[in-house]
Amino acid sequence: MTKDLTGKTIVITGGSSGIGAAAARILRQRGAQVVITGRSAETKKLAEEIGCDYYLVDYTRFAEVRSFAQKLLEQYPRIDVLVNNVGGIIADRRVTADGHEMTLQVNHLSGFLLTHLLRERLEASKAIVINTSSAANLMGRINFDDLESEKNYKSFRAYGAAKLMNILHAAEISRRFKGVWATSFHPGVVETGFAREGGSTVKWLYESTVKRFFMISPEQGADTLIWLISTTPGKDWQDGQYYYKRRPGRKNPQVVAGIASRLWEVSERLTGANKPEQV
Repeated sequence: MTKDLTGKTIVITGGSSGIGAAAARILRQRGAQVVITGRSAETKKLAEEIGCDYYLVDYTRFAEVRSFAQKLLEQYPRIDVLVNNVGGIIADRRVTADGHEMTLQVNHLSGFLLTHLLRERLEASKAIVINTSSAANLMGRINFDDLESEKNYKSFRAYGAAKLMNILHAAEISRRFKGVWATSFHPGVVETGFAREGGSTVKWLYESTVKRFFMISPEQGADTLIWLISTTPGKDWQDGQYYYKRRPGRKNPQVVAGIASRLWEVSERLTGANKPEQV
């Protein structure tokens, strides 16, 4: 499927490598104006290669997310698609400069904050918001009494909970934002740098030669993302749904409206999204 995306502005966070970079290349080929974020020199290198805009943004710092949101509002009159794609698994419990458990902040809170800050622009643009989730959502559990994993941190459990939050976040956007379509998806087990800060086992799986037997390429992992961007919401896919291989994926039993609504309110408080200093 090939769709001309000329005139569309598409923002991909975590777009300097992996499925984000693969999607950026494809979307540029189809004529879209693409904006990517990253943390390394690879971000600028890719941007120059494909001719897109880029910003260096550290998701462990809310101040940088706020600054990025401000730049987007200043530079882009329309935002047609926002892809919240930053994420990763972190071996040991760490706390960010903002005082939050790092897996929670990088995989959920910072993307939540960015989306919140861009709300008016997204609504005016009748945009699509897409969250990169994972089948790991099935292993996650939202425990509002220990959202920061202070009592018993396990990397996969924390990651699974964050990926569950990505699904809940998208579902709640579809209920709260006016004129905005939202969805989430699982890219598959993709050969990327996702596990660079993971524990020894997950690092071995992602870095050893055995990966070729069960991992797919970033281009294959980006397929559902490109499909969501290139097709018609409400016809080809449904608002608030979670997808894998272009079909509805298996969701955690906690994907219910009550938990999504409560998570939204807690996330607003944890990010300070409604404070006067917001953009």
